[in-house]
Amino acid sequence: MSKCVRQLGAVMGDIGLEQLEPFPVDRDGRRFRGGADRPDGDRKVGCCEKFQQSVSRWMLPEDSRGKYLERANCCPPPIFIILVSIAELAVFIYYAVWKPQKQWVTLDEGIWRSPLTYKPELRQEAWRFISYMFVHAGVEHIVGNLVLQLLLGIPLELVHKGFEVGMVYLAGVLAGSLASSIFDPLSALVGASGGVYALIGGYFMNAVVNFREMIPLLGVFRILAIVILGMSCHLLPIYHSLPSCIKNVSFVAHFGGIVAGMTVGYVFFSAYNKKLLKDPRFWLCIVGYIVFVIFAVIFNIFLSPAP
Repeated sequence: MSKCVRQLGAVMGDIGLEQLEPFPVDRDGRRFRGGADRPDGDRKVGCCEKFQQSVSRWMLPEDSRGKYLERANCCPPPIFIILVSIAELAVFIYYAVWKPQKQWVTLDEGIWRSPLTYKPELRQEAWRFISYMFVHAGVEHIVGNLVLQLLLGIPLELVHKGFEVGMVYLAGVLAGSLASSIFDPLSALVGASGGVYALIGGYFMNAVVNFREMIPLLGVFRILAIVILGMSCHLLPIYHSLPSCIKNVSFVAHFGGIVAGMTVGYVFFSAYNKKLLKDPRFWLCIVGYIVFVIFAVIFNIFLSPAP
């Protein structure tokens, strides 16, 4: 027995510790079940991780990608933008079925009587400044909004989470209706374009500011993609899809939303892994937004030409 032990010791001494294969257990002594449980060097990258890596290259500058990938997780999914999209689609289907149209342009008697649509003569019902985002004028209108907000909102929410995306989206919706009440005070308002354009504005500014830290070709593509998608999905199809009798619906909300996105949205989307409360840009944008809201409220109460 002792002879066998001496021979085994000699063999082990010749091999050396560096040449030994690691034990198939983790630091707690549990055996690895497969390749997915092994350390990073030996583990195969799954579909979720590949998607997260693509999102980080698309959305973040290089110095922020490592921290994002360390805590990236596909669970929970981007809840806010998905729930908002489902709600908008459900409201559209409800009015389309309740008041069906041959051309599926649902902005008719049913929607005009809806408690969700923003109407200048009913602006004292303050919820309409937000709720109009659930009502859409037709198929092209809602498809354009849903496509853009899902394409932008899902990766944005994966990186910045639902609170930040929700704040920017709703800030764009409110800024859109308030801007419309000031600069186009006699027009009604439907659609989520204010929120969608807030996402576009924030993402656009983030792409421009971080352009030097991105792969040049990718940076150019990001900017061009946002501009082309925004123009093609909104400014032309929506207007031409509306019948002449309802072309008084306001489009100022697009511009109010994009301005909100280029200010508030830019601060949120460019501050990954940073404390917003210590960023002077955050307070500057918040104060500016509050001043705008107060001015809009005063205008609507005392100065608006709307009935």
